Amino acid sequence: MQNAPDVVVMGRSGVDVYPLQVGVGLEDVETFGKYLGGSAANVAVAAARLGETVALVTGVGDDPFGRFVRRALRDLSVDDRFVVVDPEHPTPVTFCEVFPPDDFPLWFYRRPTAPDLQVRPADLDLDTVRDARLFWATVTGLSEEPSRSAHHAAWEARGRRRHTVLDLDYRPVFWSSPEEAGEQVRAALPHVTVAVGNREECEVATGETDPDRAAEALLDAGLELAVVKQGPRGVLGRTRTERVVVPPTPVEVVNGLGAGDAFGGSLVHGLLAGLPLEQVLRNANAAGAIVASRLECSTAMPTADEVAAHVAAHAPSPTLESTRV
Repeated sequence: MQNAPDVVVMGRSGVDVYPLQVGVGLEDVETFGKYLGGSAANVAVAAARLGETVALVTGVGDDPFGRFVRRALRDLSVDDRFVVVDPEHPTPVTFCEVFPPDDFPLWFYRRPTAPDLQVRPADLDLDTVRDARLFWATVTGLSEEPSRSAHHAAWEARGRRRHTVLDLDYRPVFWSSPEEAGEQVRAALPHVTVAVGNREECEVATGETDPDRAAEALLDAGLELAVVKQGPRGVLGRTRTERVVVPPTPVEVVNGLGAGDAFGGSLVHGLLAGLPLEQVLRNANAAGAIVASRLECSTAMPTADEVAAHVAAHAPSPTLESTRV
């Protein structure tokens, strides 16, 4: 019998098909690499790479790419026993173009739907979800039924237990409008204790464009921790008693697409380790920077030693803010 995981991640999975030529449009790319993909899958791998025991709740098609996803999860130390095999819908494939340092267009092939959005409440092991030390879900999973109901069933099982995290991962392609996404996010906030997202995602969730006001709105919704990623301005972390701003670390960007998922996996590890908020965010920034310097996402997730070395190489900056509020 398999041991219960400390971390359960729920959401998107699939296959990333990334060009092996940089600075070339897809129409001119000649060779590609195939990798495990999907934000939730990447976060699960990132946390496992840092030593956590992680299971992924997702769906794949009954096809060769679905078998690839499950095999890749196992190879990368993620428990795949809660992966639902959907006989009707193919495993999604995502293509990207790589134009460093900041242009990485994505092309999602998930129509008319994807197996991860067909996960039903009945597919969940609610005892495992309830008992996990940390449960991570993404906003994408709220974009469609029955996945939306499955997420709410998972949250009801946990009863807003500590370390119930919502990744604000807003992708316009999955929604009819930002307003629709915002409505679903606000319905989810009463069930979670931590939210993490970039400035645009936090604006969708709260209607606030200022990072501090967005963080305050998330805390006012009952959360314990709000994390706002601000790109070149670093990352803001807010609790009811602490405000921390950690600057970014320099990196030569190859592909920025996996940085947020690496950040998420490191955030998972830091929260479970009980590290000070400043250290949690420094480590997460470092993990994101390391992955941004590599082409792929899932297989590029750093080890704890790599994160520690990156943090050590970039001493605390005098622009760090850490205040009690």
